[in-house]
Amino acid sequence: MNFLLADTFQAALVKLNNEEQKAVKLTVFDLQQDPSSPGLKFHRIDKSKDPNFWSLRVNRDIRLIVHKTKSSFLVAYVDHHDDAYKWAERRRIDTHPRTGAAQIVEVRERVEEITIPKYVEAEAPTVAVAAEAPAKFHPPLFLKLSDDDLLGVGVPEDWLEDVRNASEDNFLDLAEYIPAEAAEALLDYVAAGQLVVPGETKPGADPFAHPDAQRRFRVMENVEELEQALNYPWDKWAIYLHPAQQQLVDGNFSGPTRVAGSAGTGKTVVAIHRAAHILQSNKAAKLLLTTFSSPLSNALEHKLGLLLHDDPNLDHRVSVRPFEGVAKELFTLIHGHDPKMARREHVFSALDQAAKELELEGFTDRFLMSEWRYVIDAWQIDGLEAYARVPRLGRKNRLGSRQRERLWPVFVRTREILAAQHRYTPATVCGEVAAYYNDRPGKPFTHIIVDEAQDLGVPELKMIAAIAPDEPQALFFAGDLGQRIFQEPFSWLGLGIDVRGRSHTLKVNYRTSHQIRQLADKLLPTIVRDVDGIEEDRRGTVSVFNGPNPDIQIHSDSEEEIRAISLAIHEAVDDGMPPDEIGVFVRSADELTRARKAVNEAGQTPLELSDRVEDRTGRVAIGTMHLAKGLEFRQVIVMACDENILPDQDRIDMVADEVELDEVYDTERHLFYVACTRAREKLIVSGVSPASEFFADLNSSEDV
Repeated sequence: MNFLLADTFQAALVKLNNEEQKAVKLTVFDLQQDPSSPGLKFHRIDKSKDPNFWSLRVNRDIRLIVHKTKSSFLVAYVDHHDDAYKWAERRRIDTHPRTGAAQIVEVRERVEEITIPKYVEAEAPTVAVAAEAPAKFHPPLFLKLSDDDLLGVGVPEDWLEDVRNASEDNFLDLAEYIPAEAAEALLDYVAAGQLVVPGETKPGADPFAHPDAQRRFRVMENVEELEQALNYPWDKWAIYLHPAQQQLVDGNFSGPTRVAGSAGTGKTVVAIHRAAHILQSNKAAKLLLTTFSSPLSNALEHKLGLLLHDDPNLDHRVSVRPFEGVAKELFTLIHGHDPKMARREHVFSALDQAAKELELEGFTDRFLMSEWRYVIDAWQIDGLEAYARVPRLGRKNRLGSRQRERLWPVFVRTREILAAQHRYTPATVCGEVAAYYNDRPGKPFTHIIVDEAQDLGVPELKMIAAIAPDEPQALFFAGDLGQRIFQEPFSWLGLGIDVRGRSHTLKVNYRTSHQIRQLADKLLPTIVRDVDGIEEDRRGTVSVFNGPNPDIQIHSDSEEEIRAISLAIHEAVDDGMPPDEIGVFVRSADELTRARKAVNEAGQTPLELSDRVEDRTGRVAIGTMHLAKGLEFRQVIVMACDENILPDQDRIDMVADEVELDEVYDTERHLFYVACTRAREKLIVSGVSPASEFFADLNSSEDV
């Protein structure tokens, strides 16, 4: 008999307090070990339309809802007594007659909350009412689809009429009641104009083995799998995958591959699952999983450990490191010592000294630093001839040959000064590693998976290309051009990484509500192209759940803003939201004082995010927008978005090039987008009047 967990159970479990969760987990473990144990107290739910629903007592008040058949034992839900019974009384578990997938279906006749009027042709009014404008008419969305079409994507038979008459105004309310795979297919139809119908299963096939069912239910093969699922109830990504994600995880590709998608579509999920798949299916694999920062690499390592059950036989074959950490580790293996790193202040000082020694005139300090960072150091230019040939994508200053001849000695001298200090820039470390491995057949890894690939720079990508073997499955990238916050654009193709024809875009957003996603998408263009012409199209992305509209606030001064945000935090906690599910983000460290004060005035303890792995339990997280990347919260507050703070005036003042100014504005937008899309359910964005110029985009009526 199959023992299964439903995602509805895991979503309900996390809403209980810690003591209640512990009791539930013990009961579920007992249930898996011996469902016939006399200590388990089952009661049939008489008012349920499904005769297979039973209640199982956890303690005096908590009840587990299970679904028992001859072939399966499904843990479906958990809650306090009355609410648990109400949940089961309104639902049934069916095998869909067309798709063959198991579904949890709400019984239409038991649903009172929604009213979807039948569609009738609107007649012209005979009398005009001047005092009141007519309500906007929203025509039904699915009149062109037949019953067969709707059944083909998993709409239950008793919901066909409601779906047929659903309009843009009420479809998202309806989507909460029908199976998620049906809602996603219909949302995709609305966005893209095409209805994608999954293949039907063979008669007699296991309904829980259908790809749609595997996104909602998962067989627990043993105690270890059950323990994993119960210990990490919010990490549902570790248990359930969308079929489009699964194809990328298991796929065999003909060369370097990239998965794209807007925030919340599961790119990192795919990257982690693919890493686990490679390690488990290829015993000779030695894998690198890398990303741009230490906090994110720590999070990746933790999540990969969950999938691998911290198996030491697999763990020793994978390295999880940030880009710079990979470079430093390999540099140390090559040279036998750690590189002494040159940071921005060391480079700036060396450039200034070199320019003064060589009496360079006509170029600002800002220009020299920009040219060093984005051209000389990034491309590891080693001579005047190479300087003349280097691509200058995104650089307005074209520079004639005489200008380069004057500049080149300054950059040579800068390198000499840094070398005398025995300092290496991060780009130099990457360059040393790339030069060592370029022509060597022996590579340190068989597979490399890169998360947040949009923030790869030229040096990092050159290094990755050099340390990867020449094998079709060796390179896999996950990223979103709309979240690029660190690097200027450049050609991957020019560095030998060709993902044309192997770039895939995920379209289903699981993390962020429809309302938050729709608002945040206004900050970005609908289509983003990389330098090689590959498009990432944000149109057609759908969120699978509804939520309250984001709250955009503009205050008269910072004290008024602090009071308003403090009240919002206080109300959220009073409504039952755990403090650790609230995140407050600001543009830079200078604004952290405002965030800290708002949290303190709400009677909560702030946790200041950093590069360390922190336990958020019981504390409201505060941090800069850069540290928001890779995190998620039920409620996010992005505050102190004042004029001259967002976009960052200091960055604008440092710009040495007009095109670079455009790049600053783009990355500031991306940063704001990243912060906003960390929210699952509720988003508040605030600033002091007149507030950030980006608020104009958020307040625009145009839908993306």
